[in-house]
Amino acid sequence: MYSLNSYKENYFAKQIVWVIILFISSISGYSQNGVARKQLFDYNWKFFLGDASEAITNDFNDDSWRKLDLPHDWSIEGKVNPKNPIKGAGGYFPAGIGWYRKTFQAPDAWKTEKIAIYFEGVYMNSEVFINGKSLGIHPYGYTSFSYDLTSYLNFGKENIIAVRVDNSQQVNSRWYSGSGIYRHVWMMVTNPVHVAHWGAAISTPVVSTKKATVLVKVMVKNETSSIQSILVKTILWNKSSKNAGKGQVQIEIPANSEKEISQTINISNPLLWTPETPNLYQAQIQVLKDKKVLDDTKTDFGIRSIKFTAENGFQLNGKTVKINGGCVHHENGCIGSAAFDRAEERKVELLKAGGFNAVRTSHNPPSEAFLDACDRLGLLVMDESFDCWKVGKNNNDYSKYFNLWWQRDLDAMVLRDRNHPSIFMWSIGNEIPERGDHSAIETSKMLLNAIKKMDNIRPITSAIVNNGKDWSKFDTLMAVHDVAGYNYNLWSAPDDHKRVPSRIIVHTESYPKNAFNNWKLVQENNYVIGDFVWTAIDYLGEAGLGRTYYSGETPGENWDNDMFPIHAAYCGDIDLIGWRKPISHYRSMLYNNNEKLYMAVREPEPEPLEIKTTWWSVWPTWESWTWPGFEGRNIDVEVYSKYPKVRLYLNNKLVGEQATTRDQQFKAIFSVPYSSGQLKAVGVENDKEMESTILQTSGDAAKIKLTADRKEILANGQDLSYITVEITDKDGIIQPNAANRLNFKIDGPGVIAGVDNANIKDCDQYVGDSRKAWKGRALVVIKSTHDVGDIKLMVASPGLAETVIIIKTIK
Repeated sequence: MYSLNSYKENYFAKQIVWVIILFISSISGYSQNGVARKQLFDYNWKFFLGDASEAITNDFNDDSWRKLDLPHDWSIEGKVNPKNPIKGAGGYFPAGIGWYRKTFQAPDAWKTEKIAIYFEGVYMNSEVFINGKSLGIHPYGYTSFSYDLTSYLNFGKENIIAVRVDNSQQVNSRWYSGSGIYRHVWMMVTNPVHVAHWGAAISTPVVSTKKATVLVKVMVKNETSSIQSILVKTILWNKSSKNAGKGQVQIEIPANSEKEISQTINISNPLLWTPETPNLYQAQIQVLKDKKVLDDTKTDFGIRSIKFTAENGFQLNGKTVKINGGCVHHENGCIGSAAFDRAEERKVELLKAGGFNAVRTSHNPPSEAFLDACDRLGLLVMDESFDCWKVGKNNNDYSKYFNLWWQRDLDAMVLRDRNHPSIFMWSIGNEIPERGDHSAIETSKMLLNAIKKMDNIRPITSAIVNNGKDWSKFDTLMAVHDVAGYNYNLWSAPDDHKRVPSRIIVHTESYPKNAFNNWKLVQENNYVIGDFVWTAIDYLGEAGLGRTYYSGETPGENWDNDMFPIHAAYCGDIDLIGWRKPISHYRSMLYNNNEKLYMAVREPEPEPLEIKTTWWSVWPTWESWTWPGFEGRNIDVEVYSKYPKVRLYLNNKLVGEQATTRDQQFKAIFSVPYSSGQLKAVGVENDKEMESTILQTSGDAAKIKLTADRKEILANGQDLSYITVEITDKDGIIQPNAANRLNFKIDGPGVIAGVDNANIKDCDQYVGDSRKAWKGRALVVIKSTHDVGDIKLMVASPGLAETVIIIKTIK
């Protein structure tokens, strides 16, 4: 566990090293003749929003179409509107149909190779064409897929890929999905004799600090018309690029067939993977014939062991680990679902800085970049496949495709993701509507058996919710799973354990307000391996979940009424611009020891109005001692503490002292008559004041402060810098009530990719050059172009001096 600031220091120190590693990963080895076998295919596409069936032909004129690079999400570029058919579930964003086209040359060097195009994710119902011919349709927006192009290409000439994306059939999601080719696209170039796509499976069946056994299974394809005698060679590299072990196998593969080979390689004194020490290795797998390299691939993996028992819970490398997890959706706030590598990495950084050691990818497989970041930075992952099976939750959701596509989509998740050391569990579903029927048991068995054929090491769960039924009725369904997933029902775990003592339980979803009670159940019962809160980060869509509201406003939960202009959920520990809410500090303090003192203030009710909470909300609480108009009125101050006692001072006068032990849930609440000045909380141990935290009343808005998470980014058209905007008084203290209109201007080799302020009621567009501050903050995301130079961001607001920040782009 570490702070975001400490991570940044480490990040910058290793930036150049990771640039090299990421470059190597992006090409993932070579095929014959030194041609990169995996080539990024994101650049120089054309896009049209609307239907254009004639766009499949090569002679179609797309000169008027918009030029762009991938990843791309067209929904986030539009305006939220209550008339949009995506409704509150999707955040009232536009959807519809879109077309993409790309013209490219197929060099003569490819004539002897096998060529495929690989899409990491397209939302949704995509159909891909090459030179006017349809390659296929892929309905599910969250799984990766590829098509063989070899027989359709015009070598030495122009070729055109066209992709139709249909997200017009609404409602198809319960949260914001985005629309378009929102993940990377790759061109795969291999020798006809090669390692199959997703053909490497690396596991570590024996692990200790002295020795590890690495099992490497490789599926090799022979797409020639003759038998092939080849050598499959594997070299394991450690993080210092030193050879840690190797093996080789000589095999014969019949014509037009494939064969799986296994190699067992021992490593001495292995560097084990944990969230605290996320050590990675790389397996280089080569296919050789007559000493000539036909194929060369590289796959990252980690050495670790996992074990799950009711007696000891979840054990990683032989040590019991309690899960402090958070659920997240796939989108990235103001840039929508576009899965830029840096956006996915930052999400993992935020989760780590928020004290989480695990994430649940609710309710679909995530991007490869997200999983790579979890491996690299150390975050455990519950990788989830579906939100529904045969019975749907919306008219046009995955239930329409489940019977025909579940096998292919499940294979795509497991085969793609199985080498990630961060993944410690699979989940096959979430709150499946038919969970009370016997059919759910049969479907569960079908899905579990399919996964076990590909990966028999990781346990499998699904998230089950009660909805007023007799909880014991789900015993038979839970028994099918390796681990029982409870949504909002952990309170029943002690009684369930008496009834089914062998059951291992994970709390797959919980209310934020129940943090302490769930933590207590996790700590006191080994058979409860951990808790995943809903959610770790606020998200677009599911409009109004987790909100608080004033009396007189639209009442109830998000499903009771239309919530517009609210278009996002506010149940996260972390808000849409990356600010940690007080609940985040409290939860982290329960599970970790790096933070021992924190203070925030409960928002006072503006009489005669009352503040109303909802199921997923906590009382609105802020890092603010600036409450004009409330002078003399009592305001509640919350202090979270791992010290035995805390003291609270207002303007250096003692307000009081309270115990903050486990009996008090590590929390003290002081009722303080408001007056401006300095509020100070002090942790006390053995009557000695150990550390303090301060909230200072802010003066009027006077300055704009800009802080970039990175001041140097790659000139690759995809790298990002997240710039936090704060409105402060003349002394640099944030003005938490500031709502200034901010205007953004950019010069140099960059563009504004998105703007936000975390206010889920603010309907300003997320792609634009202006935004109001909310609670004194806003966010600007800068994306590089392909040119080297200085990006100058200028931020202005009426009555405040313009502020400038420089971001450098490098090759």
